[in-house]
This record gives sequence, structure tokens and C-alpha cells, in this order.
Amino acid sequence: MTALTRRRLLGAALALGAAAPLATALPARASASTAPRLALPAPTGPFPVGTTPLHLIDTSRPSPVPGLGPHRELMAGVWYPAAPATADLPLAPWLSDGAMRAFLADVGFPLDPALAPLTSARLGAPVHRTGRRLPVVVHSHGSGSHRGDHTVMVQELASHGYVVVAIDHLGNCFSELPDGRVLTPADAAGPMYALDYAADARFVLDCVEQLAAGHNPDAEGRPLPDGLGAALDTSRIGMFGWSKGGTATACTMLADRRVRAGLAVDGPMQPGPGQPTVTADLDRPFLLMTAAFPRATDPNVAAFWSHLRGPRLEVRAAGAVHVSYGDNVTLIPQAGRLLGLSEEQIRQMVGTIDPARALLIQQAYPLAFFDQHLRHRAAPLLDGPSPRFPEVAYLP
Repeated sequence: MTALTRRRLLGAALALGAAAPLATALPARASASTAPRLALPAPTGPFPVGTTPLHLIDTSRPSPVPGLGPHRELMAGVWYPAAPATADLPLAPWLSDGAMRAFLADVGFPLDPALAPLTSARLGAPVHRTGRRLPVVVHSHGSGSHRGDHTVMVQELASHGYVVVAIDHLGNCFSELPDGRVLTPADAAGPMYALDYAADARFVLDCVEQLAAGHNPDAEGRPLPDGLGAALDTSRIGMFGWSKGGTATACTMLADRRVRAGLAVDGPMQPGPGQPTVTADLDRPFLLMTAAFPRATDPNVAAFWSHLRGPRLEVRAAGAVHVSYGDNVTLIPQAGRLLGLSEEQIRQMVGTIDPARALLIQQAYPLAFFDQHLRHRAAPLLDGPSPRFPEVAYLP
């Protein structure tokens, strides 16, 4: 599974077609004074978006990460529909400055960190009050990644009235703690894939219940956005994740019935050592968005599929590769062109799918899936091939 980490994918793709070593194949660091900031598409929903970070400590588990406290620690970001008139609050960064510097150094992109994208979410904005509680979706990132790598999906859901809790699985991600310490995947003890993402997700579900009950689980007790706890509907929880996070979504659902619907974004369905199998029967709705791991050719995914007893669907976009479903599909082309990479090098990283189309797909399908299974709304997009997305194959 370590071969599937994003930094390995990026490093391998950057070297494709380069006769010289990476240090000489790329230009000097692209400066913020001479280049535009990288950008993510705005969400399409009717609500502005707010976000707030949480530092969470699970006192029931020992820490697997050297240098942290004695118990398991996580960082998380909560995304939600925000009240109007919050434009005076700062936009949240895609990654904190410290984590961004570590990330760029690790993947070998000599970009000025000041070029990192901003999200559409306002930090600490009050929650939009609808008079009713909102469904919750938990997000789990891939191995060696970070909680911001599917911001396009996360803020899209929030703009349509979901509360999304995105996890940083510390020890297997790029993250920054409230005291300024920066953690990278190299900080993990042992193989990165040995960290139990599903146990992390179940603890986060406990924290969601604490928030809904009016408690603040943040380790530093930092103030929460106004109205956050009262907005959470713990009877309507979904989960999605990319790569290892997709496998973790399945594992979490097998262990915890609080998750009512799951989406694996190209998840290999191959858990790490000591983690539960993903070939037990699962009776709740599940969607696979596949690229590198379609069930037609991957035996682990096929075995998982055969045990799905609830509504199930696989969709696959033509030309998509493992990193096509995520923010990388637009950020890598933008960064690559600033750094003088060829179009062929960029395609090797993000696939031949048009990035603009890939972004629309990742905004539309998760929203339709969770609308159908958490809100019981009609989702014609999931019924069969759609003229809106002719590149998407439906594999029921």
C-alpha cells in the first residue's frame, strides 16, 4: 500500500520523461510575485461555507506517533453552511503554512508556499440556522495525504447543507498542531498503512456526538462557531474517503452502524495488518467511484462488492487515474505549468480526463449519493447513464 501514497505517485510522475534529475529538470522556485495563486472551484450550493479546526485526543488509545502525547491525537476540520454576511472573516487555507511547506518539500514541487490555494470557507463563521439539524459526513484522506486534499468535495457538500468532518490521521499525513508543530508521514511509527483509520473515524463519531450534546471536544477548548453543536443530526451520518480512506470507510461501516451510507473514492479495499477484513456483509448503501481499483480487475474490490447487501453502485470516469478524483486534478496542472512541466507529464499524474469535467463529477456524484441516502431525496443522477456526464460509466 505504500506504493499508492500520493507523494510516491507525484514523485514518479514528475520524473517521467525527464532526462535530467528533478532538481535540474524543473525551474527555480516559482515565486508568488510572478505567478497567480493556485485556485479551487467555488462550491455550487446556496450557502456560504464556514470551517473550524479541532484538536482531538482519544484517551482510550495509546499514541502510535513518536513525539506526541501518550494518547492518540488527531486533527480535524469541520465544514458547514455558514450564516450570510461573513465576508469580513478570513478564508481558510487549503493547508496551513507549516504543513504546506513540508508538503511541497516532500513531493518536490519548488513552489512558493504563498501560491497555495485558499478554500471558499470562512474561518470561524457562525453556522447558518435552518431551524433543523443537518446531516453529517465524515471524510478520511488517503495514505500520506492530508484532510484538505478533497476540499472540492467537502466544501461542495457543506454549501448544500451538510456538516463535514475531515480527519487528519496524524502520523500518516501533513498536518500542523495548534502549538505550531508540523507532522509529516515520515513521523509514523512503522509502515504508514498500519495506522487504523477506522478506529480514528469511530472516535471522531464519538466527538460528533459530544458536539451535538453541547460539549466541546477540542483539546485546547478553543471557542466553537456559534450554532455548531445544535446543527448536527447524529441520526444521519455518512462517510467517504479516498484510497486508504475509502477502505477505512468500509471498515468503519462494518464496525459501526452509526454510519448509514458510505462512499469509497477509488479505495483498494485492502486493509493494513491487524485491521478488520472488508469482506463481511454490509447492509447499507455504498457507492464506489473507481479508477485504478475497479471491481472488474481488482479481486479485493470484487470481493468487497460481493458482500454488499444494500443499495450499491460503481461509477467510473473514462480517463481517470487514482488521483483524478480530488483537488489534485486541478492543482497539479496549475502547478505543473508554473514549473514548466510538459502536458504529457501532467497527464501522467492526473489522467487524460479533462480536469474541469473531473471537478464537476466529484461535485455532483457524492452530493447525489448522500442526498439520496441521508436526506431521502430523489437522485436521478444515480439511476443510470446521464447526458450530463457521458464519460461516466455506470456499473450496477
